[in-house]
Amino acid sequence: MSGFVPWDSQSLDDWTRRHARGATIELAGYRTHYIEKGEGPPLILLHGFFYDTYLWAENIDALARHFKVYALDLWGCGYSTRDPMDYGYALYAEQLRLFMDAMGLAHASIAGQSMGAGTAIKFCVEHRDRVDRLVLVDAAGMPNPLPAMAKFFNLPGLGEFLLTRKTDLFRRMALKDLFIHDASRITDDYYANVVRAHKIAGSVTAGFGIQRADFFDKLSDEVRALGSLDVPVMLVWGRQDKAIPLHCAQQMHALLPGSRLEILDRAGHVANFEQADAFNRLAIDFLRESASARTQVAGPPTERGTPMPVA
Repeated sequence: MSGFVPWDSQSLDDWTRRHARGATIELAGYRTHYIEKGEGPPLILLHGFFYDTYLWAENIDALARHFKVYALDLWGCGYSTRDPMDYGYALYAEQLRLFMDAMGLAHASIAGQSMGAGTAIKFCVEHRDRVDRLVLVDAAGMPNPLPAMAKFFNLPGLGEFLLTRKTDLFRRMALKDLFIHDASRITDDYYANVVRAHKIAGSVTAGFGIQRADFFDKLSDEVRALGSLDVPVMLVWGRQDKAIPLHCAQQMHALLPGSRLEILDRAGHVANFEQADAFNRLAIDFLRESASARTQVAGPPTERGTPMPVA
């Protein structure tokens, strides 16, 4: 394993200079890395656990042809700060508010995946006037116990020991078993880009700080509150999602009158990657719907399957 860079070993400043694709900004004294691209109505992208802005690599260019896209690294992830924090949706919703204020964004549409989708829900319930539309991809929030692998790694000291070993085995295993349905999509290049920021010192501590805070599936009240608002919502789910199964999508969908549920075949927990073309079409069409459609009285939820082949 010649040339292997140890996990949790690189300084945030140096690794950011070498590898970050975007810019950084200080928010309340903490660094946030973000990518900014395109022109048009503002759209903010929020990644899920284990990932960073690279989660949207197959989506940003397509979306940026229609929107001013901002993709954030949530605190503890990517090239954002690793300082000890009280991780949870409240923290990330505050990070989002601070970012919008700093960018001069009075309102925006928000697309989030998994933990990022949960953050979008929390933010919208607290700041409805600042949200135009929501796209929730394999969203966390509904009751859903951690997968067995996550529980195993959560054992005190064990996860830290395994994830600092000089091996790619455990991170590749997590991608294959929890995140990506088609293992052939986990190329060496894809894997390297997903986990590159895990090399930053403090990443393992931050990752377990997030996971052990046990907040991912604790948004039932907020989902119900979201259902009482008039915000247009589209849920996009991978039919083969093993981390947050499809029944969670159906439960959330039922609590959101007027919402759409789009199910993508041959996709796991990162449906926006495995079925990027289908996701991009759905997101662009939904986000570009006329302003008059936003004010229509919500009807019953609608559910669609979208088995679109990969080109």
